Amino acid sequence: STISKNSLKNSLLQLECHFTWTLLKQDVDLDNVEETTGDQMEFFVKSSITNYNLLSYICHLKNSNEEALRNLQQAEEEVKKNYPDEIARRSLVTWGNYAWIYYYMERYEEAQTYVSKVENSYKKLSSTAQWKIQLPEIYAEQGWALLKFGRKYYERAKNCFANALKNEPNNPEFNVGYATAMYRLEQFSQRQCEDVSPSLEPLKRAVELNPEDTIIMALLALKLQDLKQVDEGERYIEKAMEKTPDLPYFLRYAAKFYRRREKVDKALEILKKALAVTPKSAFLHHQVGLCYRAKLLQLKKTTRYPPQEQVEELIRLSIFHFKTATNQKTTFFSAYIDLANMYAEGKRYEEAEETFQKAFQVNILCYDDKQEFYYHYGNFQRFHMESKSEAIRSYIEGLKIEKDSIGRNKCRNALEKLLGQRIQRGLGDATDFGTLGLVHSLNGEKHEAIECYEKAIALCPDNEEYLRALSELQLSI
Repeated sequence: STISKNSLKNSLLQLECHFTWTLLKQDVDLDNVEETTGDQMEFFVKSSITNYNLLSYICHLKNSNEEALRNLQQAEEEVKKNYPDEIARRSLVTWGNYAWIYYYMERYEEAQTYVSKVENSYKKLSSTAQWKIQLPEIYAEQGWALLKFGRKYYERAKNCFANALKNEPNNPEFNVGYATAMYRLEQFSQRQCEDVSPSLEPLKRAVELNPEDTIIMALLALKLQDLKQVDEGERYIEKAMEKTPDLPYFLRYAAKFYRRREKVDKALEILKKALAVTPKSAFLHHQVGLCYRAKLLQLKKTTRYPPQEQVEELIRLSIFHFKTATNQKTTFFSAYIDLANMYAEGKRYEEAEETFQKAFQVNILCYDDKQEFYYHYGNFQRFHMESKSEAIRSYIEGLKIEKDSIGRNKCRNALEKLLGQRIQRGLGDATDFGTLGLVHSLNGEKHEAIECYEKAIALCPDNEEYLRALSELQLSI
């Protein structure tokens, strides 16, 4: 070909589009992203240009480049319809995606044509010699794409929306994106024991600028509920319910609000309504499973001898919905954990074990996910498999990841309780004291650790592991 492949590749890398935003396919369930994006378009949740561009990239990752091109054609139609006076400016991401897809199809002439279209448009848009100007709507489009690719990407998404807002601080859509990213980040920082609520103000601002956007209203309601301002939260939910009684994206958050308010039947009613519209939503199935689980806990708490068939039915329903959620979204870590625990509850131990292993194999786990896993797996070994030693081993794995999180605290408390009970009953052997020594030492409690190791060595004088741990601790004080 007359075009040098190398110089073309260099030009392609300069483009701002999904292919240059490092969106890795191993971080998501592609079918799930395709499904949810399609659903969102059906309900006009966000600009369809953004969604068609994202779908073209997903199709490319699934090796259907022809389908990818069809989505880009749709994006172009939308631009003509919605922005007839700014076609070039609004098509930069679409044209960038075109160039990359043609490059992968080895249609280098066409790829070059689109590269040139982008470069020329930038030159017209930019008064300076340097053609790379940063357009706020491109930052925003990148932000939405990053949010779709999961929690590893939320910090970057937040920064993209922050950049978009620098130029247009009152843009309603950019404010929604920024508040959404902040809200999601915070869900995780709470698990990591950082007690902060920086999303409250951005959420209020987004609601003020988007009085018709009931999804962002629902997120504000959930945030207020977190902050124990339940009545104010409920007012937002009720107001939004009047505006969009049938929008599945709003309904799923409304249901979560009512479930956490212990109005489980109301939550279930709302979820069933949403499932009728988007039957494959992993989020909705997970929430339904959580409702049946809440009913099961309630039944066990309030009835001394709950009717067996009622218990079995609630377990069966929970399992069905948790399992559907993991089938729809193979990277859904918390749904796997909930499913494994529910199998254990139903005494289906082999399936529980299998599901725990699947949870651990989700390849995008952060440290707090792993600590959460070790805690639940430890409980499974302790209460269902009646293996204290396996339970202890699992909790310790959680503690060894030396970063604070709620999951790590739960591992520590479980260990201290388990070992403490044995020692108090006078059943403590060298292993118990040695393990407790390790727990203290992982918590940075050196004097308590030394005391435990000394007791372990008194019971088992030749244990090299304990002797080594003790001398290391003594040296470090």
